Amino acid sequence: MGLFDRFRSGRGAESGRAADLRYLHEWAAQRTGVEAFVEPETSVTPMTVVLVAGDGEWTRRPVAGAAGARRVGEQLGIPVYDVEKVGYPQRMRDHDARRRVERRRALREELGERCS
Repeated sequence: MGLFDRFRSGRGAESGRAADLRYLHEWAAQRTGVEAFVEPETSVTPMTVVLVAGDGEWTRRPVAGAAGARRVGEQLGIPVYDVEKVGYPQRMRDHDARRRVERRRALREELGERCS
């Protein structure tokens, strides 16, 4: 028994997966043009799926392997792509760039108000 094994009960992991799946369903239902991009497992993170909406907004959740990612796509009725083969969509990068500009602008405005 490993040091952290007692914190990894099968029920807790399953309920976490169910919560992640429920979140992905809700997220996709509230947006249009959603596609799934499967990210490989790394030494630090499990395999994940990134849902990207038509406007570039995105969210990420762990999935139970490649089959789990395909099931998510089937259940949501959306295409599933391997990010290692196709890369991330440009709209996702554009969305992140817009968000960075918005955060900087908000920070400058907040600092400007404090200095006034």
